[in-house]
Amino acid sequence: MPETPPHDTADVLVVGSGIAGCAAALQAAREDAEVLLVTKAERPADASTDWAQGGITTARGDPEALKRDVLAASDGTADPDAVDVLVREADAAVEDVLLETLGIGFDEREDGAFDYAREAAHSERRILHVDAATGTHILRPFLNYVDDHERIEVRQDTAALELITHEGGVHGVLTDEDPTGHPVYAGATVLATGGIGALYPRSTNPDGATGDGIAMAALAGADVADLEYVQFHPTAYAGDDPFLLSEALRGEGAVLRNADGDRFMDDYHPDAELAPRDVVARAVETEREETGEVVLDVRTIEGEFEDEFPGIAENCRDRGLEGEEIPVAPCEHFLCGGIDVDDRGRASLEGLYAVGECTRTGVHGANRLASTSLLEGLVWGLRAGEAAVDREAKLRIVDAPELRDGDPALPERFSAEKFTRLQRTMDDSLGLERDPDGIARASAVLRRLKGEVDAYTRTRTSRELYELRNACVTALLIARAAGENTESRGCHHLVREDSPTAEPEAPR
Repeated sequence: MPETPPHDTADVLVVGSGIAGCAAALQAAREDAEVLLVTKAERPADASTDWAQGGITTARGDPEALKRDVLAASDGTADPDAVDVLVREADAAVEDVLLETLGIGFDEREDGAFDYAREAAHSERRILHVDAATGTHILRPFLNYVDDHERIEVRQDTAALELITHEGGVHGVLTDEDPTGHPVYAGATVLATGGIGALYPRSTNPDGATGDGIAMAALAGADVADLEYVQFHPTAYAGDDPFLLSEALRGEGAVLRNADGDRFMDDYHPDAELAPRDVVARAVETEREETGEVVLDVRTIEGEFEDEFPGIAENCRDRGLEGEEIPVAPCEHFLCGGIDVDDRGRASLEGLYAVGECTRTGVHGANRLASTSLLEGLVWGLRAGEAAVDREAKLRIVDAPELRDGDPALPERFSAEKFTRLQRTMDDSLGLERDPDGIARASAVLRRLKGEVDAYTRTRTSRELYELRNACVTALLIARAAGENTESRGCHHLVREDSPTAEPEAPR
């Protein structure tokens, strides 16, 4: 018998260390599984969860009211059954993990009750938060807890490069721990790899948000869905070093003004600044084009801006802003679609699960309701972690692909220049507004770009090259979905619906 190459094994393998990945790892360990969590992050700030500002929504005892708001924000496109799962399990998941297990100190009022916030498209105050840096205050304790768990091994600075597949099933991943790929085999593999912010020049995501899980799953043959729905946050700082100005600011009374000093959101939607994100983002962009600038006026906030939002105020001071009228512009924020999964996080390939922003659960439809992303990651992470511990699923050591790494290193600035080209294409044709001709042109550019990158991945193995490949694959999938959807809904806004649509080729 030939000798088996060096490899690792686990009952459950989790790829990604945000709230969804940590929740999946925690629940699988609670079910007595041996869990290996691998993440390319080297610090909490490398995960999208750490960047989440506003908070995590709860049902606050009224799941039907939250369901109505989720469906309304989605423009009626969210899956009601998926939304039922979210709202039904919201309060219990928050109570179990965030309050009882981790002891997160959410902001309170003077009387000791939670200081629930309200954000855009929410009909009431139901959002738990810590200042406007909720993700940081949740993720870091969660990572520490998971890292200390006796059944969970956390391996940082470790990127997954390919899924290991055999006969229509997934049996683990190849990581970059060896030059030609290090096999990690598992009874179940859970992808929790985050979003796609690196595909756009301006994003609220960390630099490592390159669509890794979506690309790996799609290349292995898994179903993906709703990838045309890329959400742009309406209020990111408009300068060269963008940062998010949380929707909680508008929930507490901040208003948007154009360069003439006029408050304009009443002209676009009856809910004004608290309209759904896609509506506000397009309105901000329109006013910027027509008047030259849009600012977020924080002087109208109830209470002092510096006292209510110290973290955001510090970001303003670091950039020389006075913190009264802050220039804003839309910025890529969240992908509403992704790997198509069921209510337990199961993908279409046997043995593959996915949770968090890399998935399409059906909760968000065409537009995500504010502060539901952390909740979706938590709820689906727990459900997938439990489902992944399938007592009948058996760990199989199958032949893993051996990656080639014989050619010289990449040319200097190869990845940076290709990423710039990709970002420019996505920004021009797959941003806030699209038209069929532009989508078709973008698809052609992205196909050529992917071909150039593929020529290098055949003979070289490096994290930056595979991130670039993943970004190209995901960009092509977004272009294909946008080209196939001729209806403007939510985040997918077509400006010339009478033009012929193109059908870009699927990535190969």
